[in-house]
Amino acid sequence: MEFFLVTMLNSLSYGLLLFMLSSGLTLIFSMMGVLNFAHASFYMLGAYFAYQTSVYLGFWPGLVIGPALVAVFGALTERFGLRTVHKYGHVAELLFTFGLAYIIEEVVHLIWGRAPVPYHIPDILDFSAFSIFSTQYPAYRVFMMLISVGMLIALYLVLTRTRIGLIIQASLSHPDMVEALGHNVPTVFMMVFAGGCALAGLAGVIGGNAFVTEPGMAVSVGTIVFVVVVFGGMGSLAGAFIASLIIGAVQTFSVAFDYSFLDLFAKFGFQIAVDSGWRELWKVTIAQSAPVLPYLLMVLMLVIRPKGLMGTREG
Repeated sequence: MEFFLVTMLNSLSYGLLLFMLSSGLTLIFSMMGVLNFAHASFYMLGAYFAYQTSVYLGFWPGLVIGPALVAVFGALTERFGLRTVHKYGHVAELLFTFGLAYIIEEVVHLIWGRAPVPYHIPDILDFSAFSIFSTQYPAYRVFMMLISVGMLIALYLVLTRTRIGLIIQASLSHPDMVEALGHNVPTVFMMVFAGGCALAGLAGVIGGNAFVTEPGMAVSVGTIVFVVVVFGGMGSLAGAFIASLIIGAVQTFSVAFDYSFLDLFAKFGFQIAVDSGWRELWKVTIAQSAPVLPYLLMVLMLVIRPKGLMGTREG
């Protein structure tokens, strides 16, 4: 029970962090049809901006300044980059964001180096929030979940209860009518792109010190974010939320199971006769195969339901 509860809480905190990342990517895709390959790089920038701010001002100013700087960079990227290449189609957009990801990584190398930076959990949150049997659960994990849930509620309220949210949703389905009513649709798109980047930056701020802030963090999390978006359904925030929790649980629980697939079947009373040539493969533990499982789930989803769990738009 202790193992299950602690692992469930860890999977929930990781899943909510994944949703914060994937929600920005989903929002950008649903509004603009742009699959931003540099999205995880904005996550990395959020962590580095927060680290640099924390050096001079502390963690709490970095919690605000980091996402704000990423939002500004995202707005400039859309205005002077994506808007220019948009007329050349989706391939040009993909190539632009793909190249941008490499440029951001190299700039990070030049400024902060290739080694991890000492971006630590703030002292005020570095304590045990509560105990689960003999396990002390860290307060910062609880803080991450609270920030993620707060972001989810705020995003829902903005999109469904505010004037700007109604304009954003109308621009998605009837951009010409929104333009005729006097709203600047390109500016709306720029704001959406900046907002999506800010969400990635916020995830970097709270995730960079919980894990590791280093130049490879964008690559390590970038592919998982795309798995979440594809699994949940391109353009669906609800699908991204469900997929984030599922992928978070799969990754967190699988690394904790040191059973081979043969052992697992035997535990449930199934004895499987395996040819000697395949026995070594069946002896691979679940923990060893953990990095592959999210991609396997994505492939299965694409085979069974190509639009994902709650897909609303095809690329």
